[in-house]
Amino acid sequence: MAHLLNRLLGRPESEDRSSRFIHLNDTKKNDASNFVHNGISTAKYNPVTFVPKFLFEQFSKYANVFFLFTACIQQIDDISPTSKLTTIIPLSVVLLATAFKEFSEDLKRHRTDMQVNARLVKVLSGSHFVEKAWKDVKVGDVIRVENSQFFAADLVLLASSEPDAICYIETSNLDGETNLKIKQGRKETADMTTPDAIARLSGVIESEPPNNSLYTYEGTLRLASGQQVPLDPNQVLLRGAQLRNTPWIYGVVIFTGHESKLMRNASATPIKRTDVERMTNVQIVFLFGILVALALACSIGNFIFLNQDPKPAYLSPPTMGAIELLKSFLTFIVLFNNLIPISLIVTMEVVKYQQSQLINADLDMYYEQTDTPALCRTSSLVEELGQIEYIFSDKTGTLTCNIMEFRQCTIAGKCYSNLIPEGKRNGDPMSDGSSLQVYDFATMLADIDHDPIGPAIHEFFQFLASCHTVIPEVDADDIRGEIKYQAASPDEGALVSGARSVGYVFHTRKPTAITINMRGRDMEIEVLNICEFNSTRKRMSAVLRFPDGTIKLYCKGADTVIFERIDRRQGMNPHVDFTTQALEEYASEGLRTLCIAYRVLPEDEYAAFSRAYDKAATTLVNRSEELDKAAELIERDLVLIGATAIEDKLQDGVPETIATLAMAGIKIWVLTGDRQETAINIGYSCKLLTEDMNLLTINYDTYPETKQELERQLRQVRELKAGAGANSGSDQNESLALIIDGRTLDFALEKDLEETFLDLACNCKAVICCRVSPLQKALVVKLVKRYRKSLLLAIGDGANDVSMIQAAHVGVGISGQEGLQAARSADFAISQFRYLRKLLLVHGAWSYQRLAKLIVYSFYKNITLYMTQFWFAFYNGFSGQTIYESWTISFYNVAFAVAPPLIMGIFDQFASARMLDRYPQMYMLGQRGEFFNARVFWSWTANAFWHSILLFFVTKLIFDPDVVFATGRTSGQWGMGATLYTAVLSTVIFKAALITDLWTKWAWVATMGSIGFWLVFLPIYALVAPRLRVSTELLGMEMLYSSGLFWLTVIVLPVLCLARDYGYKYWKRMYLTRSYHIVQEIQKFNIPDYRPRMERFRQAVHKVRMIQRLKRNRGFAFSQNESGQADLIRVYDTTRRKPMG
Repeated sequence: MAHLLNRLLGRPESEDRSSRFIHLNDTKKNDASNFVHNGISTAKYNPVTFVPKFLFEQFSKYANVFFLFTACIQQIDDISPTSKLTTIIPLSVVLLATAFKEFSEDLKRHRTDMQVNARLVKVLSGSHFVEKAWKDVKVGDVIRVENSQFFAADLVLLASSEPDAICYIETSNLDGETNLKIKQGRKETADMTTPDAIARLSGVIESEPPNNSLYTYEGTLRLASGQQVPLDPNQVLLRGAQLRNTPWIYGVVIFTGHESKLMRNASATPIKRTDVERMTNVQIVFLFGILVALALACSIGNFIFLNQDPKPAYLSPPTMGAIELLKSFLTFIVLFNNLIPISLIVTMEVVKYQQSQLINADLDMYYEQTDTPALCRTSSLVEELGQIEYIFSDKTGTLTCNIMEFRQCTIAGKCYSNLIPEGKRNGDPMSDGSSLQVYDFATMLADIDHDPIGPAIHEFFQFLASCHTVIPEVDADDIRGEIKYQAASPDEGALVSGARSVGYVFHTRKPTAITINMRGRDMEIEVLNICEFNSTRKRMSAVLRFPDGTIKLYCKGADTVIFERIDRRQGMNPHVDFTTQALEEYASEGLRTLCIAYRVLPEDEYAAFSRAYDKAATTLVNRSEELDKAAELIERDLVLIGATAIEDKLQDGVPETIATLAMAGIKIWVLTGDRQETAINIGYSCKLLTEDMNLLTINYDTYPETKQELERQLRQVRELKAGAGANSGSDQNESLALIIDGRTLDFALEKDLEETFLDLACNCKAVICCRVSPLQKALVVKLVKRYRKSLLLAIGDGANDVSMIQAAHVGVGISGQEGLQAARSADFAISQFRYLRKLLLVHGAWSYQRLAKLIVYSFYKNITLYMTQFWFAFYNGFSGQTIYESWTISFYNVAFAVAPPLIMGIFDQFASARMLDRYPQMYMLGQRGEFFNARVFWSWTANAFWHSILLFFVTKLIFDPDVVFATGRTSGQWGMGATLYTAVLSTVIFKAALITDLWTKWAWVATMGSIGFWLVFLPIYALVAPRLRVSTELLGMEMLYSSGLFWLTVIVLPVLCLARDYGYKYWKRMYLTRSYHIVQEIQKFNIPDYRPRMERFRQAVHKVRMIQRLKRNRGFAFSQNESGQADLIRVYDTTRRKPMG
């Protein structure tokens, strides 16, 4: 039964630890295995779970539980002093409205899922391909995917249009990276390039069970011939990735639907409740306790009154037993139930919805290039945006565009740039205070032919065009014949493209040679050996034979490893100091740098190297280490040519946004799959890391080492803080940043070590986790969520960020690119990281302050009104008699007092958007919960009690013994009640006016309109209601307006109540001034801010400190694939015609 239910809901079965067997071209055997279907659902609800899940979420709010309880009591005869429907109808309306909102939001997710499930893909049927919907694809199907299509399921690559079953994929939907990755099928199936050939394939794939690891795979292909072929991640194409620059591929489906690795990394859409809601729940519990106490006191009072001796003659029955006492208690529960306002829930939902619409309509967060506005997908979380303390961000695609651009270079002691900064000319210093002169690329091209360094420039760009593993492709449909470079590393692609821009065009690759057009002349260069990059070597080398027979070693890498290997003989490398200076300049600007060096190899030395290299390449033990040793034989005595500087383009406004959010007291953690050097470099360029930070780098391969290092670092940090506390004038208390890699993080997240890791991380201003998996991202977020009472926000753009986004209190997805899973699964979607600044600092701060004010005011106005009923009980023998006419009580929250909290919740601003952005420190008010906490709530509650006392007893004093109208009639109970009601309404309306910060036309309408509406309603209702037999209590009460005492009461009482409130507000602003009071004054009088004058000085200091840091610890970031590219390029021949498939 559970199996059938899981299949019905599209959920995966519990993970089977044994292997799964997939039969090739045998549908019947695969169907017998009952694999999960390929349809997916990312929605929060489905037809089966909507009602129970929705009701569970709604009745986790204590207010709803209380109102349900009250509604049930009201159905008991002789208990309720009001109508049986006065609670059940409003509660039903609230639940239906909320259900409609939830249904509408979830319907959008269902529609998106339906669009994905209905996409078409070609599936092998017999010996030809037919189109099927994605949801109909099954495990074991052979499918054909064509260029630019997404993979419908997890596949094993069998064959492709490229040599040796190579294909290119883009994984931006998985990890946000737009650079292309190369996958390669096994040679045993690479020749099956026709439908007939692939239809004849038979055998079994023994596969690992479904799991969430995006970067690993183990399997075996057992062919019918008995041959066993191992399968690894190089053959796996994951659902969500896209085929690029490859006409077609054939693949066999191994995992479908919710068992695919992409969906295994996505958890079910969680139910998220806000911190304000949780706190309101707690206060409601306490308020319910007060309500019970009041009801108990009144029922006991009623018991005593009815059992007094001598008994009043009019009492019937004359005595009261336990049953009557219980009934009396329940009667007072119903009478006082509106101490907890049911209107609050509706008002909050309306206000949150309107605030979400304001976010959606904000033109400052609209990205014109992709026509993408901000989108609030979950309106119930808007106030959380104003209390965030931690942001967890992906790097690639979120902070960076993942677009590399060749920006600058230094060649033989001369610096060149593709763009001279505005206001500078050729030969000007590179930056203020720099001694390095910079020239544009046009000057460089002229220098090739006329300058003494011309040969060096030629060598430099010949190097860039030849030392790489890039594959050139020409689209057959492109009439311009433009070459596209397929680079596994975006840096390599940028360097080859940079060489092309100056006339050194790499255009052909064969298994043993490449062809470069050098300024109009083709040259074929033989590729003898490639010594690949890895994280230990930090360099890559190519051994090339040129047409004249010369053998050259070209080597590029980090400056630290290249400088160790240069020729130290006098005069061989005269430009080392100049190049070092240039590297420091480039690094201070956040550019990614590589040093370029070469060496001419004698034939005999190359022959010795070649023998050592071939021996190492065929060894079975420690092959990579042996290859590294062979490379060391020739990577020495290098001649330094220069260095390159590549910009890993940040999204617009990222550094300013991160710096501003840090000023707002928000800690930012970057969780990325990138390697450590790249992540650190981006950290500096986006201002996450600053020059005064000490980096705590933790990279270990064993648990004991990790434990020892974490404990040592934490001990040192605590000692440092203790020392700084004892001697506040010392400079020891430097900012810290923690850098940790994925392998070490595995150990750090173990149960007995996680708190140590968290304590260390939380003592740092910034944290960067490198090489982390999607699951680790979610685990880090959950760890902080579990041990810290802070609100967390996660932001990302790829499917690998979904679990992190869903684990955080608030999830933000970067939208604007087709099919991005993160934006669909997030609570909010924005198209650029910089929009997070306004989303949090402005909309978040506004929403939190508005909701806080709305909640405490809603409780205040209800307590003020309904506590007068309690005081009245002392004068009616605790009988449960109301002082107000029943329909006017019902209209209190629906008509007369509904507008002020609604308008405050939508339009009020305690500071303008400009002020909140200029003074980000104001955001800390929300982090500290200063606008809504237990003290604020109970101070408002006490104030409401005090106002109710004043209002009731002063009105009672005025109407004692009674008021006589000019006609001779007396006002009676209902005249006093109508007057008291008017005074209460005036008091709460003017209290709203007193706390309103921004007076818009709607604030005026809400204030004056609410009072005016009641004053018009009262006489009309008093005349019409008795005639319609709706209510007779207010018969003749239109004459109240002719009484001077009525007007005296409704004018004097609000003034009397609010005089103390106004005095406290004055005293607080004058003598307990808060930061926002000062900002409000700056805004009111438009006082100029002179801080920008310090900006140039600050930037100069920043530059000096950055260079000092680099001199202490140089090692510049660059990106390069670890291995595997040399073997791929050996089989590639761009001159061969591709099969049609």
